Amino acid sequence: MDYKRVLDRLCALSGPSGFEGTVVQTAMAFLRPLTDEVRVTRLGSVVGLRRCGRENAPKLLLDAHLDEIGLIVTGHEEGFLRFAPLGGVDPRMLPDREVTLLTIPPIYGVVACLPPHVQSKEDMDKSLPIKDLYIDVGLTQEEAQQHIPIGTPATYRGGCFALGENLIYGKALDDRAGFAVLLDVLEQLKDKPLGVDLYILGSSQEETKSSGATTAAYEIAPALCVAVDVTHGDSPDASSYETFNLGGGPVIGVGPNCARSLSGRLKHLAEKENIPFQIEVMAGSSGTNAWPVQISREGVATAVLSVPERYMHTPAEVVCTKDLSDTARLLTAFVESFGEEGEIC
Repeated sequence: MDYKRVLDRLCALSGPSGFEGTVVQTAMAFLRPLTDEVRVTRLGSVVGLRRCGRENAPKLLLDAHLDEIGLIVTGHEEGFLRFAPLGGVDPRMLPDREVTLLTIPPIYGVVACLPPHVQSKEDMDKSLPIKDLYIDVGLTQEEAQQHIPIGTPATYRGGCFALGENLIYGKALDDRAGFAVLLDVLEQLKDKPLGVDLYILGSSQEETKSSGATTAAYEIAPALCVAVDVTHGDSPDASSYETFNLGGGPVIGVGPNCARSLSGRLKHLAEKENIPFQIEVMAGSSGTNAWPVQISREGVATAVLSVPERYMHTPAEVVCTKDLSDTARLLTAFVESFGEEGEIC
């Protein structure tokens, strides 16, 4: 798969939690040639189904969320916009940041900040809380109220770009990189027999409360689920105990949110296929959609498979294309491992 091409399209779109519509439409276009059925759930997630052709076959769900962190307008003040976060927005990232307001057509703005010349040394070392920040859209109070009503969402402005030979950086790689992996899996499985009905979920609202995956899992009622997301990548200023190497392969979750049978199967397959992998101990919630999916209906055996990502929840998240392709290889082997009989753990 050409990950740069796919992520160029996905990451250029704005889709904060609860406002994923344009991303969902593009995801549907990617899924249609690779699945038997594509639909949108009531809460705005996209579901692609690849049937195996057997009646009452086990259902395997692969999930990656399509939403991104963002902002939402809460008021107007002399033409400037007050706003609140949608998801885990780091206020340190905001001053002087370009944003896209999701009006029709979109309006661009910049988060206001004081230049260093008029700040004290103490002020320069502080991070301003979001309640004290404004978006400058270059409009009067009347124009701002007319064109950008309260409740208008916004995202970081930007897309996806190459960083060296093997890295990609940009906004919303959490978790559209994961969705691109799922597309790669479907491409690798094309025309191959399956032992399970394979559901691909591009879920909504993960960054706020995992509502899209929670409701979709209840509707689909899968026997198994693998949540594909990102985890913290290595950097010089980060703890080596809490981060994972870019280029070191997919990260397999281990802990109470991860069925031991599935984590073990993933590790066995990685070793068998000579795919590099890393292990992440998750002592409680994985912080992914696997947490609510696990307790859907009478319970779902879940696994967490992550791609290492630097600078999570910033406008310049970084992933390695080799990790993406290795994650897709491992997931493909995982789907195929159920065989024609569709035996599950």
